[in-house]
Amino acid sequence: MSNILQVKELTREFKSGSRQLTVVNHISFEIEEGSVCAIVGPSGSGKTTLLGLCAGLDQPTSGEVILQGISLNNLTEDERAKVRNEHVGFVFQTFQLVPTLTALENVMVPLELRGEATKSVRERAVELLTEVGLGDRTHHYPTQLSGGEQQRVAIARAFINQPKILFADEPTGNLDTETGEHIESLIFDLNRSQKTTLVVVTHDLELAQKCDRIIRIKNGKVDSDTILEGVEVAG
Repeated sequence: MSNILQVKELTREFKSGSRQLTVVNHISFEIEEGSVCAIVGPSGSGKTTLLGLCAGLDQPTSGEVILQGISLNNLTEDERAKVRNEHVGFVFQTFQLVPTLTALENVMVPLELRGEATKSVRERAVELLTEVGLGDRTHHYPTQLSGGEQQRVAIARAFINQPKILFADEPTGNLDTETGEHIESLIFDLNRSQKTTLVVVTHDLELAQKCDRIIRIKNGKVDSDTILEGVEVAG
């Protein structure tokens, strides 16, 4: 298999007063197309920052990210946004839905930004909302939905552009255990059916064990990188 994501000596520093904080420290790894990878580690270890860099949501202080064969380093913000829209799905812990849009309209946003025909976009959005169990909630606004329902809308939105790679940042972090398990199943099921590469940041070791690889981050560095044998997640 070819590598869909290459991370080379990635470093991200921030200024805090007079101090320079290194949150991501010379991290390198590659992720194969179609694989399912968990990034784990304690709070403050740099996991979320690393995920944002990989998705082109942030720029590194040094190093390089190559996504779907495209180096993100020298792209403008508009160019990175185009790469994300064409190749990337993202599921946030805090859902990040637009409060003034219905569930259906939220899911349609990525394809509408491409300028695709509204009728076909609407049909695709309805299909996805039905697939995640919200076919009867398409015209509800985020405030009218539970946390689990909002995350399901976010998952449908993440998959509508048929991404080559899906990044999920603590997708079950704001949910109760039962709802979180349902959300996990949805992500893995859609990942299998759409043959999408999945990279998930999580504190949940049970969720990580369902992936076929675990990269453990500690103090901004890769502490371990483990391939799990006999895991059947990616299709």
